[in-house]
Amino acid sequence: MEDETLLMTMLFDFFGELLTEKQQEYFDLYHNEDFSLSEIAEKAGITRQGVYDIITRAEKTLLEIELKTGIVHRWRETRAELQQAEAIAHELLQHTDGDAHVADLSEKLVKILQELIKE
Repeated sequence: MEDETLLMTMLFDFFGELLTEKQQEYFDLYHNEDFSLSEIAEKAGITRQGVYDIITRAEKTLLEIELKTGIVHRWRETRAELQQAEAIAHELLQHTDGDAHVADLSEKLVKILQELIKE
């Protein structure tokens, strides 16, 4: 369940602007703010079923966009590869054998990789 929530949140971060304003609002309240369907329905003045339908359509739209583009999948793969590269750069830093130039390059590489991972 947590993986599904994380995926939905990532999809919303990447593609949320492609949803209608209502879909964005209800999706955000439900997935990011932890509102219940009943709470959203009360706030919006519509039925719980209406809220459910809007959120379900938003989720379907986000999943379809990801299925067609694969952007989130590629982003996750790239991030994992960057983390591997960072680990290798840290290991390289430990094995510079006193070579200041290699140590300096290794430190720069670690910093660059850390910045890329943050994005």
